[in-house]
Amino acid sequence: MNKRHEQLLVATLAGLVILSAAAFAVQPAMAAGYNVDQQAQVTGVAKWDRLNVRKWPAAYSQKVGSFQLHTIVWVERCIEATHGSDWCLVERGFQKGWVNSSYLTLADDLDI
Repeated sequence: MNKRHEQLLVATLAGLVILSAAAFAVQPAMAAGYNVDQQAQVTGVAKWDRLNVRKWPAAYSQKVGSFQLHTIVWVERCIEATHGSDWCLVERGFQKGWVNSSYLTLADDLDI
């Protein structure tokens, strides 16, 4: 095995280790989830700001959309976070993704 093949093998193994660690990090959180299946309203967001919708339940995840203050969304499920806030999988129309649960107020808790 020459030096080039050795470097390629090490890089491949490092990539597999990183991929495995990432999969392990997301899976336990998904297992700790709980079903919500009800409407909620976006709250706690400044009038000039928007709540980011993420592809995965993490602040560093790809942004796939956003919601304005007072937007009503359907909350499918949430996951418990060991550090920080829980994340919820929400949907409105064709937009679906994860949001920080601290910016949602469930319909049961709204003063209407």
